[in-house]
Amino acid sequence: MSSCINIVKLSVGTDDVAGLDTWQNTRHAQTADGYPRHITRMWPKRSDEILNGGSIYWVIKGVIQCRQPILRLDEVISEDGIRRCAIVSKPGLIRVAATPRRAFQGWRYLAAEDAPEDLTAEQQAETALPPELSKALADIGVR
Repeated sequence: MSSCINIVKLSVGTDDVAGLDTWQNTRHAQTADGYPRHITRMWPKRSDEILNGGSIYWVIKGVIQCRQPILRLDEVISEDGIRRCAIVSKPGLIRVAATPRRAFQGWRYLAAEDAPEDLTAEQQAETALPPELSKALADIGVR
């Protein structure tokens, strides 16, 4: 039986969790059956582990701020004829403990034991801090 692995991905052009949610609710960011998706050039080699309960953790303004459980990986053939991978997620963003993350290209694997914890139900209901403040607090160890 394979273990679980997550993916961490930069949310380029997003200012906050609400902005990512707004983007994911556009037709362009959804599959034909209405699920949010992110299309990437590379197909994950560890797909079995990802599909065994993995999530995509979103980095916004240098901080991991939320996640979504990954439902499936869909093949997408782009207009240029190149095979790409659509990471299809469960709708809705789950806020997590703010965790600083340096910029990188593409996506990276994130071991389950290294993933930030989900915020409590009460914290999920609170208004999110501005990304810059979340990053500053996370940088000094306050999450």
